[in-house]
Amino acid sequence: MHSFGIIITALATIGCVSARAVRRQDQDVTVWVTSETDHCLIVPKYEYTNVGDSEYPGGMQSYCTSPAYPAQGTLPSDFWSRVTLARGNGQGAYVQLTGCIRPETLDRLNSDDSGGQYDSNGGEGGLGNPQNSACLGYSSYVELLEPAGNRACIRCCENPADCRIDLDTSGCQTVIPGDYEGCGY
Repeated sequence: MHSFGIIITALATIGCVSARAVRRQDQDVTVWVTSETDHCLIVPKYEYTNVGDSEYPGGMQSYCTSPAYPAQGTLPSDFWSRVTLARGNGQGAYVQLTGCIRPETLDRLNSDDSGGQYDSNGGEGGLGNPQNSACLGYSSYVELLEPAGNRACIRCCENPADCRIDLDTSGCQTVIPGDYEGCGY
């Protein structure tokens, strides 16, 4: 009988640890990167908002090529002028999109905005910016939108070390190396 109690206690402890390890994710701030034609980005929720000005609870929303949830918006088909998908391994597997955008095609962006960063592990308490945001199939993501430079990038990572969030003012070319030729400054 004593061993039965130990087993129940062990299972309860494992259940509690597992429940804490699973992060909540909100559908309106869920992203994914499957291909150049199937993906989502976090963008400002309201029209003509600078990326930095959207960084408050409720100020951001995911926009997707093919939204899966009613709370997601639709990216225009001509949003990217050139986009490259890459997969790799750092400290874990990652997938990324890098390239040139046409910010004028999405009314959420200001074309003269120098941009900013969204991520799953930064923000207040490390809960993400936006909070509870996630990249499906990965433990973390980092995304930069640079409308004035006609650039955007997103990387979803198995290991958070491959999604650097501490370089948020360094731009796509530093945070997520990729193909940005011809994008802008």
